[in-house]
Amino acid sequence: MGDARVIIQGVEETLPDRRTFLKQSALAATLLSTRGWSASPNLHIDDALPGEYFRRMAKWCAFLQASLDKNPTASLSDLEAQKGWYHFPYTVLSAAVLYAKQHRTNPHFHDARTLRLALQIGDIAAKADRQGTFSPRLDSYRDTYMWVEAYALLRPQLGEERNRQWRASLERNIELLVPELVAWVDIPAYTENFIGTSPNHFAWWAATVLVGGVHLEKKDWIDIAGRVLKRFATTEQNPDGYWGEHNPNGPTGGYNYLTTLAVGVYWEHTKDPAALRALRRATDFHGHLTYPDGNLVELFNDRNRYWHVSPWGQFAFSNFSDGRGYAELLTHNLDDETVDLDTLGLLGQNALYYHDGPVVAPPPAEPAYFYRLHAEGGVRKQGPWVTGLAGIVDTPLPRSQWFLDRQADLSLFHAKTGLIISGAHSKHQPELATFSEKLNGEWFMKPKGSRLVQSPSQDVLAVAHNTFSAEIVIPTPSKEQVNIDIRLDGRGPVPEEAWLALQLMLKPGAVLQTGTGRRLVLSGDRIELKTGDLAGSITHNGWTLTFDNDATLQWPVYPYNPYRNGNETKLDYAIGLLRMPLHLKTDPQKWLQLNERIIHLGVRVPDSSSSS
Repeated sequence: MGDARVIIQGVEETLPDRRTFLKQSALAATLLSTRGWSASPNLHIDDALPGEYFRRMAKWCAFLQASLDKNPTASLSDLEAQKGWYHFPYTVLSAAVLYAKQHRTNPHFHDARTLRLALQIGDIAAKADRQGTFSPRLDSYRDTYMWVEAYALLRPQLGEERNRQWRASLERNIELLVPELVAWVDIPAYTENFIGTSPNHFAWWAATVLVGGVHLEKKDWIDIAGRVLKRFATTEQNPDGYWGEHNPNGPTGGYNYLTTLAVGVYWEHTKDPAALRALRRATDFHGHLTYPDGNLVELFNDRNRYWHVSPWGQFAFSNFSDGRGYAELLTHNLDDETVDLDTLGLLGQNALYYHDGPVVAPPPAEPAYFYRLHAEGGVRKQGPWVTGLAGIVDTPLPRSQWFLDRQADLSLFHAKTGLIISGAHSKHQPELATFSEKLNGEWFMKPKGSRLVQSPSQDVLAVAHNTFSAEIVIPTPSKEQVNIDIRLDGRGPVPEEAWLALQLMLKPGAVLQTGTGRRLVLSGDRIELKTGDLAGSITHNGWTLTFDNDATLQWPVYPYNPYRNGNETKLDYAIGLLRMPLHLKTDPQKWLQLNERIIHLGVRVPDSSSSS
């Protein structure tokens, strides 16, 4: 069976040969089995989407109902005071979809218990609104979105009085969003620099107004929201498939899921071909910049150092065969042991709008690929390895706590160990930058210029700083080894200090072994190791890092958290910081010190399948 080419609503898509699907991963085996691509008596079609949405929704809605039965008079404030229960009204959509969505994998269609739960949740929200406590909550518009979708599904079951109360609350809350859409619809660009808020918020405001206009028959709402979302689908999206938060030429990976969600809603209700083309680009962006464990490649996120596996907007990817595979990869890696009401509501939205169809392997499940952005950034997957390089030269940052400095150039992931070298960015922490230099008492850590060249045999990122330039050279990894060479060219005067830094993902409670054979159990106690302590290597969590330069290692180091406007405090978010001085030299006779030195790094993860 060769490649097949199909047309989906005017968008051409190539479906790879199913036999090329990477069979060695557990996820791939699951997808192959559930889609009938190989025989397995232990797996069933309901393990795939949207059946997995319905299973999880039913599980957690039952938990939710039991909790409400124990405290039937709890207010919205009481409920949301519980850990993980903020955005409680999200859950109305999951219960409503379970009740109203007819699908062969949904055994709860027209189940009276799920209807009772949905009505109870909606009534709690309506009561809070009458008491004035619904709207002031942070991001209450998202609850309004979920509620109006549920309203449309449940309207035949509401009865006259409940219908009147719910509709009045929904109209009032959605109307609050309209003035901003009217005021900002023709603003020059939908970025933080122009609108003063994050574009993902603006996009979801518009999606809420659009859906409200459709379900509550408000043509003026449909018109203004449609104009905003049309722009998101056309002029505002970077050709690479993302919506920059403050810079249109630099991605904000995590929040891009939210804007994709809004454009997906626009597509569902308008069938504007421009929206589907935008979703195709977004699917390519996310699919290629996601690790095999479902986490985003953190190197391309200028607002968050990490982003949990995302339930946001998975339905938008389901318009495409590889997007359905991508949604399955994400869902497979979502936590199903802890109730998270945001996730529960979003599963309801995904089930509501999911598009059944052929499923093929998404990029994270492919054996190998390399992919780059139009900006200077890209990734390579080779077997179990994913390497990332980025030298995006950013515009000056707004005076905001929310954006990170793009100061990291390198990330490294292995399917067995997870992230090894983090490419997460930071703020007010030059010591965490991949390259940093000190001139006249001031630290500089962001590149002044960069160039990425990818070829079948290697990836090379060149970054220019004030007193040196560096090339990060990564040949195509072997099965067990990644080699990284840092080639340095000096330029002009020698800085007061210049460093290479690697942010190592060390695990609290695990053992770290140095090249001297010293073994340390990582706790919250501070560790500072010098060159003689390390002896050129570190072994931890199944990987070994070797280096030929003098180095220091610090643990734990707490990076910046924009939501705290300060450093992290939890050990789980700490990193190990390996720093190496660049030892730049000067020659009065030469401005450029070409090929001044090379730093060799190697990372090895033994292949357990080949060991006896």
